[in-house]
Amino acid sequence: MTNISKKSSINNNDSVVLLCGKNNSFNNYGLTKPEIDFIKNEIKIKDKKAVCINQLHRLVIVQLIDVKKEKYQTVELLRKAASTIHTWITDAKIETISVLDAEGKVVETLAFAEGLALSNYQFLKYKKDKDKEAYSLKSITVVSKGVSPNQIEELNIVVEATCISRTLVNEPVNFLTATQLSKEFQKLGKEAGFNVEVFNKEKIKALKMGGLLSVNMGSVEPPTFSIMEYKPRNAKNKQPVILVGKGVVYDTGGLSLKPTPNSMDMMKCDMAGSAAVAGTMYAIAKSKLPVYVIGLVPATDNRPGGNAYVPGDVITMHNGMTVEMLNADAEGRMILADALSYAQKYDPKLVIDLATLTGAAVAAIGTSGIVAMGTADERTKNKLKQSGNSVFERLAEMPFWDDYDELIKSDIADMKNIGGPYAGSITAGKFLARYTKYPWMHLDIAGPAFLTAKDNYRVKGGTGVGVRLLFDYFKNNA
Repeated sequence: MTNISKKSSINNNDSVVLLCGKNNSFNNYGLTKPEIDFIKNEIKIKDKKAVCINQLHRLVIVQLIDVKKEKYQTVELLRKAASTIHTWITDAKIETISVLDAEGKVVETLAFAEGLALSNYQFLKYKKDKDKEAYSLKSITVVSKGVSPNQIEELNIVVEATCISRTLVNEPVNFLTATQLSKEFQKLGKEAGFNVEVFNKEKIKALKMGGLLSVNMGSVEPPTFSIMEYKPRNAKNKQPVILVGKGVVYDTGGLSLKPTPNSMDMMKCDMAGSAAVAGTMYAIAKSKLPVYVIGLVPATDNRPGGNAYVPGDVITMHNGMTVEMLNADAEGRMILADALSYAQKYDPKLVIDLATLTGAAVAAIGTSGIVAMGTADERTKNKLKQSGNSVFERLAEMPFWDDYDELIKSDIADMKNIGGPYAGSITAGKFLARYTKYPWMHLDIAGPAFLTAKDNYRVKGGTGVGVRLLFDYFKNNA
């Protein structure tokens, strides 16, 4: 975890990133006249947005604020610029860097520091020489009159929560079983201040969660159902907002077995929705936001062993509806349906589920955003989209027309668990909608949840997608 702090000024021994406009004089930063002339030449003649001066004892990096039409585009460019500069810092083995706000741009300065901190994440738990491979950067100091200590504290919490989510996604299933996942939630609850209750297999059977139990039939590991609750005395909402996260800790596809290359080999990430819920709960509780939030996570692995459920089976779900299971690899919707049905007992104000649910979502928009759909009102949808833009975890809303309901009709049960070759992400959403009797949004994070190559500050592996989005939503709409 990279510590971010604030101080009032820099000295001439500090390595520094100067956030500024191209017309800055570049005086008073410990630069010589030839260095200033070099910077100006790089900016004006070569049109560079970032220039690095290595003074041997420190780095002085000039980063221009490239103003775009929309502010969220400007701040995203700064997060990405921070990722590039992180490489320079690492190569120079710098341990502490100051980020100097020379233009009074608070939002932009915080975004740059965020991008730098997120770029510094590594998952080295299983590396023998982790000390050698670890990045040099240990701390970031922000120098800005406009940035408050509370903003710094909040930024630290959100970065930490995102990194917690990333680590959960990166953990292999030979450590992170469904049981271990629930234990991780309990640890986070103790640290941040929210309650966690975990249902074991017997309790899940008593609740008749047929979807979760059927997916678990091929596994030797038992399922869990975790309930995380944060209810401060000053909560603005009497009815809870419920977050539901898909917790498939590993997905082989079951008897509808996946191919290994570029598919099954990444399926430890199929619990990224649950990691996003846990990270969000952690950030909300640690920041003491005045909101009543509950997180629900059904968890299991999906394997083809033992008495695994088979295509053609008819499953009775938690709400009593029946499902003709025609594809064991469409398991996420089976376990989420039970959780969405269970959520009804809380009479929720809003339910948001997050899941690496469909390859169709990736096919539709790639890894650049989140496929979204649901029955929430337009005001709620717009606020979620605004938060998505702010943190650059953008939402692409799909149509949710009644026509798509026809595609999941079954001849022998209330519905089937797959729709057909087209509109796969939407028919998955339509399946889930059958289990909701409240305002609801479905976020399919299959594209951005796990990356096979680094994408700026979205590092290779688990990205922690969803945490920053939901925290921003709750913070602005408490």
